[in-house]
Amino acid sequence: MMGAPNLVRGGSHSGNVAAADLAQAGLLDILSSDYVPSALLYGAVMLGEIWGDLARAMATVTAAPAHAAGLVDRGRLAEGMRADVIRFKLTEGVPALRGVWSEGARVA
Repeated sequence: MMGAPNLVRGGSHSGNVAAADLAQAGLLDILSSDYVPSALLYGAVMLGEIWGDLARAMATVTAAPAHAAGLVDRGRLAEGMRADVIRFKLTEGVPALRGVWSEGARVA
């Protein structure tokens, strides 16, 4: 688990290991962020580019953290789940949020 801001800014602000280095080594399963929530989506997109697998990258901010926290009703799209969804558009590799649904209802 690493902070998404670490990945987005290209390294740790305090000299610790870079999230991108761990991702390239196959050692990154979860992205988190407590002080820059928007870094989660951008970080997942960046991981998608590193790995060549956007679905795997999106799981680092959805399914993997939900599973780790024991939240069995969210993190993936399946029957009986919460149906929390975002829609975004990439412009020159940068995601722009276009819609948000929570429990299947559009909220933004």
